[in-house]
Amino acid sequence: MESSSLKKAAILTLLLVVICVGSWELYLRNKGFPIDYNDDASLWSTQRRMIYKPIDQETIFIGASRIKFDLDIPTWERVTGEKAIQLSFVGTSPRPLLQDLANDNNFKGKVIVDVTEPIFFNRNTKRTEKSARDGLEFYKKWTPAQKVSASINNILESGFVFLDKTKLSLNAILDHLPVPKRKEVFIFPYFPAGFENCLSNRQNFMTQSFLQNPAKLKKQTDNWTILGALDKTPGITGDSLISVFQELKTSIDKIKARGGKVLFVRTPSSGGYWETEHIVYPKEKYWDPMLAYTNTPGIHFKDYPEIASLSCPEWSHLAPKDVLTFTESFIKILEQKGWSFPHKQNIALNQKLNSKTCNHGL
Repeated sequence: MESSSLKKAAILTLLLVVICVGSWELYLRNKGFPIDYNDDASLWSTQRRMIYKPIDQETIFIGASRIKFDLDIPTWERVTGEKAIQLSFVGTSPRPLLQDLANDNNFKGKVIVDVTEPIFFNRNTKRTEKSARDGLEFYKKWTPAQKVSASINNILESGFVFLDKTKLSLNAILDHLPVPKRKEVFIFPYFPAGFENCLSNRQNFMTQSFLQNPAKLKKQTDNWTILGALDKTPGITGDSLISVFQELKTSIDKIKARGGKVLFVRTPSSGGYWETEHIVYPKEKYWDPMLAYTNTPGIHFKDYPEIASLSCPEWSHLAPKDVLTFTESFIKILEQKGWSFPHKQNIALNQKLNSKTCNHGL
């Protein structure tokens, strides 16, 4: 009798859990929440261990958030015929990542470095490089159990919206509660729902619900202002700037010596961000000398009409429709710079053969 009662209680409990979880999942989906992966150190490490393919099979992207939003990975892979490995960290300088790739003797591939000047040339490297250094430290100590856990999480997160830890966990919800301002206490602003969503390949995107909501867009530009978008404090100069150039050149030369390639890109910004960035970090004093000192090619969005006119709805990142335009244009500009994509020719040939086969069949 007791065994039967326990069985019934277990079944009832299971049903209640399924109903509650299912109802919560349906509610979130009806509210427009998309599948969103937890962009943590495990997800980053999953991409980091994939960098050892031959140079003609993949390109590594490092930078801050702009290249995470602005590069459409499916378009890149469809057009070029090679993988795109996204290793950028939001709000983080890519310089430690470039050093890591340079010091990894097994890496002999291509690297595209996205430059967001206020982060890239920031004096406070302890803050701007923290996420990159924490990610690298985690990767070096990544245990088999953590790898299995990451694989399981990836599978579960691909099917359930409610598992979004960054926006739907209790801590994330509590972070959105209004807290009175306190003297000399900085409170990091919360980002509106739909602004920052992450796919399993670590590509970020803004949802239509965010882009079509003027209040949310205004909230995000206000956030950028709080975080320094309009700060016109002069950037590093003199020996400090030369020291950065030397650091970059050392890393780049190591990669080149092993047969690898490096290219810098300055992705679009607009509004308050661009108005500040082009004054504080003028191209002729930062971008151009960096390319010359490191003997490295670069693509600055203002130099190319096809991408110069792209506008960021919240000043710093492209909307999904413009991401497609940017990625396709970026690939063409890279080819003009001498970057070859051997597998692109194979794709074109296969498409031509398939077309002939279909026509013959008709």
